[in-house]
Amino acid sequence: MKLLITGGAGFIGSNLCEFFVNEGFDVVCLDNLSTGFKHNIEPLIGKPNFRFIEGDIRDLDTCREAVKGCDVVLHEAALGSVPRSINDPINTNANNITGFLNMLVAARDEKVKRFVYAASSSTYGDSKELPKIEHNIGRPLSPYAITKFVNELYANVFTSLYGIETIGLRYFNVFGRRQDPNGAYAAVIPLWVKALINHESPYINGDGSYSRDFTYIDNVIQANYLAATVSHDEIVKRASLYNMNLPQNAPVDLVFNVAYGGNTTLNDLFRCLRENLAKYDPAIAAIEPTYRENRAGDIPHSQASIIKAQRILGYQPRYSATEGFAEACQWYYQNLK
Repeated sequence: MKLLITGGAGFIGSNLCEFFVNEGFDVVCLDNLSTGFKHNIEPLIGKPNFRFIEGDIRDLDTCREAVKGCDVVLHEAALGSVPRSINDPINTNANNITGFLNMLVAARDEKVKRFVYAASSSTYGDSKELPKIEHNIGRPLSPYAITKFVNELYANVFTSLYGIETIGLRYFNVFGRRQDPNGAYAAVIPLWVKALINHESPYINGDGSYSRDFTYIDNVIQANYLAATVSHDEIVKRASLYNMNLPQNAPVDLVFNVAYGGNTTLNDLFRCLRENLAKYDPAIAAIEPTYRENRAGDIPHSQASIIKAQRILGYQPRYSATEGFAEACQWYYQNLK
Protein backbone atom coordinates (compact mmCIF):
# COMPACT_ATOMS: atom_id res chain seq x y z
CA MET A 1 0.00 0.00 0.00
CA LYS A 2 1.24 3.48 -0.88
CA LEU A 3 0.25 6.34 1.41
CA LEU A 4 0.30 10.11 1.10
CA ILE A 5 0.61 11.82 4.47
CA THR A 6 -0.03 15.55 4.24
CA GLY A 7 1.39 17.71 7.00
CA GLY A 8 3.88 14.88 7.39
CA ALA A 9 6.62 16.99 8.96
CA GLY A 10 4.34 18.20 11.73
CA PHE A 11 3.69 16.72 15.16
CA ILE A 12 1.09 14.09 14.28
CA GLY A 13 2.16 13.72 10.66
CA SER A 14 5.82 12.95 11.43
CA ASN A 15 4.81 10.29 13.94
CA LEU A 16 2.56 8.74 11.29
CA CYS A 17 5.36 8.86 8.70
CA GLU A 18 7.76 7.16 11.08
CA PHE A 19 5.26 4.43 11.95
CA PHE A 20 4.18 3.61 8.40
CA VAL A 21 7.72 3.68 6.99
CA ASN A 22 8.85 1.30 9.73
CA GLU A 23 5.88 -0.95 8.95
CA GLY A 24 7.06 -1.23 5.35
CA PHE A 25 4.50 1.01 3.63
CA ASP A 26 5.54 3.28 0.77
CA VAL A 27 5.09 6.79 2.16
CA VAL A 28 4.95 10.18 0.46
CA CYS A 29 5.17 13.12 2.86
CA LEU A 30 3.82 16.53 1.78
CA ASP A 31 4.50 19.57 3.95
CA ASN A 32 5.15 23.28 3.37
CA LEU A 33 7.14 23.50 6.64
CA SER A 34 5.07 26.45 7.90
CA THR A 35 4.34 24.72 11.21
CA GLY A 36 6.17 21.42 10.64
CA PHE A 37 9.93 20.88 10.76
CA LYS A 38 12.24 18.97 8.47
CA HIS A 39 14.19 17.67 11.46
CA ASN A 40 11.06 15.71 12.45
CA ILE A 41 11.46 13.51 9.37
CA GLU A 42 15.24 13.73 8.92
CA PRO A 43 15.83 10.09 9.98
CA LEU A 44 13.44 8.93 7.23
CA ILE A 45 14.99 10.85 4.35
CA GLY A 46 17.01 8.52 2.15
CA LYS A 47 14.98 5.42 3.00
CA PRO A 48 13.76 3.64 -0.16
CA ASN A 49 10.09 3.68 0.92
CA PHE A 50 9.95 7.38 1.88
CA ARG A 51 9.68 10.51 -0.27
CA PHE A 52 9.43 14.09 0.96
CA ILE A 53 7.77 16.82 -1.10
CA GLU A 54 8.03 20.38 0.15
CA GLY A 55 4.81 21.95 -1.07
CA ASP A 56 1.55 23.60 -0.13
CA ILE A 57 -1.93 22.03 -0.14
CA ARG A 58 -3.31 25.41 -1.25
CA ASP A 59 -1.76 24.67 -4.67
CA LEU A 60 -3.84 22.09 -6.58
CA ASP A 61 -0.99 21.06 -8.89
CA THR A 62 1.17 20.24 -5.86
CA CYS A 63 -1.63 18.08 -4.45
CA ARG A 64 -1.96 16.25 -7.77
CA GLU A 65 1.78 15.57 -7.89
CA ALA A 66 1.89 14.29 -4.31
CA VAL A 67 -1.03 11.90 -4.62
CA LYS A 68 0.15 10.13 -7.82
CA GLY A 69 -0.02 6.37 -7.41
CA CYS A 70 -1.27 6.50 -3.83
CA ASP A 71 -3.87 4.08 -2.49
CA VAL A 72 -4.74 6.01 0.67
CA VAL A 73 -4.41 9.63 1.81
CA LEU A 74 -3.90 10.51 5.48
CA HIS A 75 -4.68 14.21 5.47
CA GLU A 76 -3.13 15.86 8.54
CA ALA A 77 -2.17 19.22 7.00
CA ALA A 78 -4.02 22.14 8.58
CA LEU A 79 -3.53 25.31 10.56
CA GLY A 80 -4.45 24.31 14.09
CA SER A 81 -5.26 26.42 17.16
CA VAL A 82 -8.50 28.13 18.08
CA PRO A 83 -6.73 31.40 19.06
CA ARG A 84 -4.84 31.47 15.76
CA SER A 85 -8.11 31.13 13.85
CA ILE A 86 -9.68 33.95 15.85
CA ASN A 87 -6.71 36.21 15.08
CA ASP A 88 -6.40 35.17 11.43
CA PRO A 89 -9.58 33.50 10.12
CA ILE A 90 -8.71 34.08 6.44
CA ASN A 91 -5.46 32.11 6.58
CA THR A 92 -7.11 29.38 8.62
CA ASN A 93 -9.88 29.12 6.03
CA ALA A 94 -7.43 29.01 3.12
CA ASN A 95 -5.43 26.16 4.61
CA ASN A 96 -8.19 24.16 6.25
CA ILE A 97 -10.96 24.47 3.66
CA THR A 98 -9.36 25.39 0.32
CA GLY A 99 -6.40 23.09 1.03
CA PHE A 100 -8.73 20.30 2.13
CA LEU A 101 -10.85 20.66 -1.02
CA ASN A 102 -7.73 20.63 -3.21
CA MET A 103 -6.64 17.35 -1.64
CA LEU A 104 -10.10 15.83 -2.06
CA VAL A 105 -10.18 16.79 -5.74
CA ALA A 106 -6.67 15.45 -6.33
CA ALA A 107 -7.52 12.20 -4.52
CA ARG A 108 -10.76 11.82 -6.47
CA ASP A 109 -9.04 12.34 -9.82
CA GLU A 110 -6.26 9.89 -8.89
CA LYS A 111 -8.95 7.35 -7.91
CA VAL A 112 -7.56 7.01 -4.39
CA LYS A 113 -9.22 4.17 -2.51
CA ARG A 114 -9.71 5.94 0.82
CA PHE A 115 -9.28 9.46 2.19
CA VAL A 116 -8.66 9.56 5.95
CA TYR A 117 -8.57 13.04 7.44
CA ALA A 118 -7.91 14.78 10.73
CA ALA A 119 -11.24 16.04 12.01
CA SER A 120 -11.55 17.76 15.39
CA SER A 121 -13.41 17.64 18.68
CA SER A 122 -13.92 21.40 18.21
CA THR A 123 -16.78 20.41 15.89
CA TYR A 124 -18.89 19.68 18.98
CA GLY A 125 -18.98 23.41 19.65
CA ASP A 126 -21.44 24.50 22.33
CA SER A 127 -22.89 21.01 22.85
CA LYS A 128 -22.96 20.32 26.58
CA GLU A 129 -23.51 16.58 26.22
CA LEU A 130 -20.85 14.37 27.84
CA PRO A 131 -19.42 12.13 26.61
CA LYS A 132 -19.41 13.47 23.06
CA ILE A 133 -21.15 11.14 20.59
CA GLU A 134 -20.43 11.47 16.88
CA HIS A 135 -23.98 12.15 15.69
CA ASN A 136 -24.71 14.92 18.24
CA ILE A 137 -22.87 18.19 17.62
CA GLY A 138 -23.53 21.81 18.57
CA ARG A 139 -22.72 25.16 16.99
CA PRO A 140 -19.03 25.88 16.24
CA LEU A 141 -17.44 28.46 18.54
CA SER A 142 -14.42 29.50 16.44
CA PRO A 143 -13.32 29.86 12.82
CA TYR A 144 -11.13 26.78 13.32
CA ALA A 145 -14.14 24.73 14.42
CA ILE A 146 -16.09 25.93 11.38
CA THR A 147 -13.33 24.81 9.02
CA LYS A 148 -13.24 21.35 10.58
CA PHE A 149 -17.02 21.01 10.32
CA VAL A 150 -16.91 22.07 6.67
CA ASN A 151 -14.29 19.36 6.06
CA GLU A 152 -16.80 16.75 7.23
CA LEU A 153 -19.48 18.20 4.95
CA TYR A 154 -17.15 18.14 1.94
CA ALA A 155 -16.12 14.56 2.70
CA ASN A 156 -19.76 13.49 2.82
CA VAL A 157 -20.54 15.15 -0.51
CA PHE A 158 -17.48 13.69 -2.24
CA THR A 159 -18.42 10.20 -1.06
CA SER A 160 -21.99 10.66 -2.29
CA LEU A 161 -21.10 12.23 -5.63
CA TYR A 162 -17.81 10.62 -6.59
CA GLY A 163 -17.61 7.38 -4.63
CA ILE A 164 -14.39 8.05 -2.73
CA GLU A 165 -14.33 6.48 0.73
CA THR A 166 -13.82 9.05 3.49
CA ILE A 167 -13.09 8.55 7.18
CA GLY A 168 -12.83 11.50 9.56
CA LEU A 169 -10.99 11.10 12.85
CA ARG A 170 -12.12 13.66 15.42
CA TYR A 171 -9.00 14.13 17.51
CA PHE A 172 -9.35 15.08 21.16
CA ASN A 173 -6.38 17.09 22.49
CA VAL A 174 -3.56 15.00 21.07
CA PHE A 175 -0.18 15.25 22.80
CA GLY A 176 3.19 13.51 22.84
CA ARG A 177 6.68 13.45 21.36
CA ARG A 178 7.55 16.14 18.81
CA GLN A 179 4.66 18.45 19.72
CA ASP A 180 6.26 21.88 19.41
CA PRO A 181 6.57 23.83 22.69
CA ASN A 182 7.51 27.08 20.95
CA GLY A 183 5.52 29.78 19.21
CA ALA A 184 2.48 31.88 20.04
CA TYR A 185 0.05 29.01 19.49
CA ALA A 186 1.82 26.15 21.24
CA ALA A 187 -0.51 23.57 22.79
CA VAL A 188 -0.95 23.49 26.54
CA ILE A 189 1.09 20.37 27.41
CA PRO A 190 4.36 21.23 25.62
CA LEU A 191 3.96 24.85 26.71
CA TRP A 192 3.63 23.92 30.39
CA VAL A 193 6.35 21.29 30.23
CA LYS A 194 8.78 23.81 28.73
CA ALA A 195 7.92 26.35 31.45
CA LEU A 196 8.39 23.80 34.23
CA ILE A 197 11.72 22.58 32.86
CA ASN A 198 12.83 26.24 32.78
CA HIS A 199 11.61 26.70 36.39
CA GLU A 200 8.88 29.10 35.27
CA SER A 201 5.26 29.31 36.39
CA PRO A 202 2.84 28.07 33.70
CA TYR A 203 -0.35 30.02 33.00
CA ILE A 204 -3.69 28.30 33.58
CA ASN A 205 -6.63 29.91 31.81
CA GLY A 206 -9.57 30.24 34.20
CA ASP A 207 -9.65 28.49 37.58
CA GLY A 208 -8.31 25.20 36.23
CA SER A 209 -11.64 23.38 36.38
CA TYR A 210 -12.00 23.10 32.58
CA SER A 211 -11.36 19.52 31.48
CA ARG A 212 -10.17 17.71 28.38
CA ASP A 213 -9.89 14.18 27.00
CA PHE A 214 -6.12 14.26 26.50
CA THR A 215 -5.06 11.66 23.92
CA TYR A 216 -1.54 10.27 23.60
CA ILE A 217 0.00 10.21 20.12
CA ASP A 218 0.33 6.40 19.95
CA ASN A 219 -3.45 6.06 20.26
CA VAL A 220 -3.82 8.39 17.28
CA ILE A 221 -1.33 6.35 15.26
CA GLN A 222 -3.37 3.22 15.99
CA ALA A 223 -6.60 4.91 14.86
CA ASN A 224 -5.01 6.07 11.59
CA TYR A 225 -3.58 2.63 10.90
CA LEU A 226 -6.99 1.03 11.37
CA ALA A 227 -8.77 3.70 9.33
CA ALA A 228 -6.31 3.16 6.48
CA THR A 229 -6.25 -0.64 6.50
CA VAL A 230 -9.55 -2.11 7.73
CA SER A 231 -11.34 -3.35 4.64
CA HIS A 232 -14.60 -1.94 3.34
CA ASP A 233 -16.35 -5.28 3.86
CA GLU A 234 -15.13 -5.53 7.45
CA ILE A 235 -16.34 -2.01 8.22
CA VAL A 236 -19.77 -2.81 6.79
CA LYS A 237 -19.95 -6.03 8.82
CA ARG A 238 -18.84 -4.41 12.08
CA ALA A 239 -21.18 -1.43 11.64
CA SER A 240 -24.09 -3.66 12.60
CA LEU A 241 -22.49 -3.95 16.07
CA TYR A 242 -23.08 -0.21 16.39
CA ASN A 243 -26.65 -0.44 15.07
CA MET A 244 -25.60 1.05 11.75
CA ASN A 245 -26.76 -0.47 8.48
CA LEU A 246 -24.24 0.35 5.78
CA PRO A 247 -24.98 -0.68 2.19
CA GLN A 248 -22.67 -3.50 1.10
CA ASN A 249 -21.82 -1.97 -2.26
CA ALA A 250 -21.66 1.73 -1.31
CA PRO A 251 -18.48 3.60 -0.28
CA VAL A 252 -18.19 4.46 3.39
CA ASP A 253 -18.35 7.98 4.78
CA LEU A 254 -17.78 7.78 8.53
CA VAL A 255 -16.56 9.96 11.38
CA PHE A 256 -15.02 8.61 14.58
CA ASN A 257 -13.91 10.11 17.87
CA VAL A 258 -10.24 9.42 18.56
CA ALA A 259 -9.50 9.75 22.25
CA TYR A 260 -8.98 7.68 25.37
CA GLY A 261 -12.42 8.40 26.75
CA GLY A 262 -11.15 10.04 29.92
CA ASN A 263 -11.45 13.45 31.53
CA THR A 264 -8.61 15.50 33.07
CA THR A 265 -9.00 18.99 34.54
CA LEU A 266 -6.32 21.57 33.85
CA ASN A 267 -5.45 21.58 37.56
CA ASP A 268 -4.98 17.80 37.51
CA LEU A 269 -2.95 18.07 34.31
CA PHE A 270 -0.62 20.60 35.93
CA ARG A 271 -0.10 18.45 39.00
CA CYS A 272 0.58 15.37 36.90
CA LEU A 273 3.12 17.11 34.66
CA ARG A 274 4.85 18.66 37.67
CA GLU A 275 5.04 15.31 39.46
CA ASN A 276 6.50 13.53 36.42
CA LEU A 277 9.08 16.21 35.69
CA ALA A 278 10.10 16.44 39.34
CA LYS A 279 11.44 12.89 39.00
CA TYR A 280 14.19 14.34 36.82
CA ASP A 281 14.55 17.72 38.56
CA PRO A 282 13.30 17.87 42.19
CA ALA A 283 13.20 21.70 42.12
CA ILE A 284 10.20 21.52 39.79
CA ALA A 285 8.03 20.14 42.61
CA ALA A 286 7.88 23.60 44.24
CA ILE A 287 6.59 25.47 41.17
CA GLU A 288 2.99 26.76 41.31
CA PRO A 289 0.84 27.87 38.35
CA THR A 290 -0.39 31.39 37.60
CA TYR A 291 -4.10 31.76 36.89
CA ARG A 292 -5.55 34.19 34.35
CA GLU A 293 -8.75 34.82 32.36
CA ASN A 294 -10.36 32.12 30.23
CA ARG A 295 -9.59 32.18 26.49
CA ALA A 296 -12.22 33.17 23.96
CA GLY A 297 -13.64 30.21 22.05
CA ASP A 298 -12.72 27.59 24.66
CA ILE A 299 -15.35 25.07 25.72
CA PRO A 300 -15.54 24.14 29.42
CA HIS A 301 -15.44 20.36 29.12
CA SER A 302 -14.64 17.76 26.51
CA GLN A 303 -14.82 13.99 26.80
CA ALA A 304 -15.31 11.46 24.02
CA SER A 305 -17.33 8.33 23.61
CA ILE A 306 -15.06 5.95 21.69
CA ILE A 307 -17.59 3.11 21.37
CA LYS A 308 -18.14 3.69 17.64
CA ALA A 309 -14.41 3.51 16.84
CA GLN A 310 -14.02 0.47 19.07
CA ARG A 311 -16.81 -1.49 17.43
CA ILE A 312 -16.31 -0.52 13.79
CA LEU A 313 -12.55 0.05 13.50
CA GLY A 314 -11.43 -2.21 16.34
CA TYR A 315 -9.78 0.76 18.07
CA GLN A 316 -8.43 -0.06 21.54
CA PRO A 317 -6.30 2.81 22.89
CA ARG A 318 -3.25 1.50 24.72
CA TYR A 319 -2.30 4.66 26.63
CA SER A 320 -4.39 6.42 29.25
CA ALA A 321 -3.79 10.13 29.66
CA THR A 322 -1.75 9.48 32.82
CA GLU A 323 0.47 6.96 31.07
CA GLY A 324 0.88 9.33 28.14
CA PHE A 325 1.83 12.23 30.42
CA ALA A 326 4.68 10.15 31.86
CA GLU A 327 5.94 9.19 28.38
CA ALA A 328 5.71 12.76 27.11
CA CYS A 329 7.49 14.25 30.12
CA GLN A 330 10.37 11.82 29.73
CA TRP A 331 10.70 12.67 26.02
CA TYR A 332 10.57 16.43 26.60
CA TYR A 333 13.04 16.33 29.47
CA GLN A 334 15.50 14.42 27.31
CA ASN A 335 15.01 16.65 24.27
CA LEU A 336 14.53 20.12 25.74
CA LYS A 337 17.42 20.09 28.19
